[in-house]
Amino acid sequence: MRVLVTGANGFIGQPLSLFLTKHGYQIRSVVRVARGHFLNKEIRKRKETKDFVAVGSIDSNTDWTNVLQDIDAVIHLAARVHKINDGTVNPLAAFQEVNTTGTEHLARESAKIGVRRFVYLSTVKVNGEETGLMIEESGPRDKKIKKIFLESDIPNPQDPYAVSKWEAEQILHAISKETGMEIVIVRPPLVYGPGVKANFLRLLQVIDRGIPLPLSSVNNSRSLVSLDNLIDFLITCLKYPAAAGETFFVSDGDDLSTPELIRKIAQFMNRPCRLLPFPTNMLHFLAKLVDKESVVNRLCDSLQVDISKARNVLGWEPPVSIDEGLKKTVKWYKNRTEC
Repeated sequence: MRVLVTGANGFIGQPLSLFLTKHGYQIRSVVRVARGHFLNKEIRKRKETKDFVAVGSIDSNTDWTNVLQDIDAVIHLAARVHKINDGTVNPLAAFQEVNTTGTEHLARESAKIGVRRFVYLSTVKVNGEETGLMIEESGPRDKKIKKIFLESDIPNPQDPYAVSKWEAEQILHAISKETGMEIVIVRPPLVYGPGVKANFLRLLQVIDRGIPLPLSSVNNSRSLVSLDNLIDFLITCLKYPAAAGETFFVSDGDDLSTPELIRKIAQFMNRPCRLLPFPTNMLHFLAKLVDKESVVNRLCDSLQVDISKARNVLGWEPPVSIDEGLKKTVKWYKNRTEC
């Protein structure tokens, strides 16, 4: 199978490209700009060939004509993601240009040239920012039950990034109906693994430095997915006929509270776990004062996904446990800091 991978020099794209190559797939790596340090030796080897292509901006004007020649399937990872202190005047328009319009243009060009399957990496944020307790009416006394995201839930995107991804999903399904090209949507929660950046990397750094965290009172549940499990699932979606036309959640299959996650990381780092009790409602209040609500929400709120559909439709099980995934991430982090 000849596979086009967009975002091939990214956190997910590099190890995915390497895995595909090792397992006999012919891949064409697409990046925005051909520069930077490419950790993936296979990508670096192809850098001067037709199987490594820099396309510039991914939008409605991207020229995909030669890039898509002879391609059987596309895994579309490239996206505009959140940036710290993003000063964009119109954030929604900026996200839509890449994530919505750019995805539509690539999908239409793919269908035109005869690509059979298009796997799109979306986000759990299409469903919303958190799960928690849901009130179920049950006569005289209402019952509180734990809410977990399902693929069948009504989408509730709450920021420009999530809106742009949800719009892209809808457009992809419409293109599939028009052209017959098979579409598969994957909505991961937080992805971690070697090379992880942003909040997860900051958490590793804080734990490594032994900084006390006022989070032992947090009682939440969050789904995570390791890089290895996500890559395995993307390839499952690439080759299994039953995946066509479907949307899937993917995770490690074992959800953790924030204190549990911190304790595991500290254990694998061989560092003391310094968790302090502090009222979560006070954490939320203080976060508002310093404009850090989103950070505290991610640490304190629940966000869980149900992967029963992946199990039942595709027979998929996460091949790597959450402990294995965290150990691998910690090993990468320690090697990185020692260099």
